Amino acid sequence: MPLDLRPNCEFCDRDLPPASPDARICSYECTFCADCVANHLHNVCPNCGGGFEKRPIRPANEWRPGLSLTKRPASTNRVRLSYPLDDITAHSEWIKRIPPDQR
Repeated sequence: MPLDLRPNCEFCDRDLPPASPDARICSYECTFCADCVANHLHNVCPNCGGGFEKRPIRPANEWRPGLSLTKRPASTNRVRLSYPLDDITAHSEWIKRIPPDQR
């Protein structure tokens, strides 16, 4: 099953098209922009507490049958956070000093 490739930052709602180099995801595919990950979330997913990685870019060209952005398009379903800002801030403050591989 391919990544969902969500179309927006769940924090600021910035558009993150499939080829965006600024998209970051956690292991559950929660999606945020690089600015929000660095300056607001401090590399702590507000949903699961994990860290973030750069989201891979799905090839636009069909190099193998059925495997391309055209054949397996990105999601159009915009996702927003379900936690209030004060809760997210406290969550990040609590966890940010723990390296992602030790969370």
